[in-house]
Amino acid sequence: MIDRHDDGVVLVTLNRPDVRNAMTDGMTAAWRDAMTALAADRDVRCVVVTGAGTAFCAGGDLSWLGERGVEPVPELRDRMLAFYRSWLSVTELEVPTIAAVNGAAVGAGLCVALACDLVYAADEAKLLAPFTSLGLHPGMAATYLLPHRAGTALAREMLLTGRTLRGTEAADKGLVNQAFPRNDLLAQVMTIARQVAANAPIATRLTKAALKQDHQHLEAALSWESLAQPVTMTSADMIEGLAAHRERRVPKFTGS
Repeated sequence: MIDRHDDGVVLVTLNRPDVRNAMTDGMTAAWRDAMTALAADRDVRCVVVTGAGTAFCAGGDLSWLGERGVEPVPELRDRMLAFYRSWLSVTELEVPTIAAVNGAAVGAGLCVALACDLVYAADEAKLLAPFTSLGLHPGMAATYLLPHRAGTALAREMLLTGRTLRGTEAADKGLVNQAFPRNDLLAQVMTIARQVAANAPIATRLTKAALKQDHQHLEAALSWESLAQPVTMTSADMIEGLAAHRERRVPKFTGS
């Protein structure tokens, strides 16, 4: 379910609350189509992802997973790779993305949340990656996303023991940015999204691109910034930003 706001914020809701928003082929196709449409929409400035009902996403539908066991490994590899890439297409959006983890985020569902640029969780939301307890190797880039977000030690503990973190603990350990009371979560996240959307679109997109590169040394960062910053210095938005600062008013950025 997609809800577009006039300020450029788009709310994407995983909407299968009767099964805790578990992933199926149909849901995967709908998600892929939604990401494709958002990527092509130049009016979008920030995307928020949340879940309907009491869960964010319970991960792969277990009945769907059970049916896969009859397929040969080469075909399964192709199927799973397409599945992963469909859901992780959220990382290909040029605009900032925010996950509002309103309830349980399990396995692949947790990975989709962690694939967003910013992650906020309800205080009591459960975050876990119980792959090995189901007899599965982790998937959906869990072995990359978990250590990349919160460090190797926590990633090992979550993936090897199946440990569950509540939202408050996940915030304390850096797995999510911040935790809020469940009833306040979406309102708080939408406020943050509006702050992101209000910033200059070109500068914001280029900043996201820089952060995705994960510069390994100082010179790599300088090489990128010495090109990207001059691009924004020639934009109408920079002129507007400077004028608004000088005149002590809110800037009106147009993305030009």
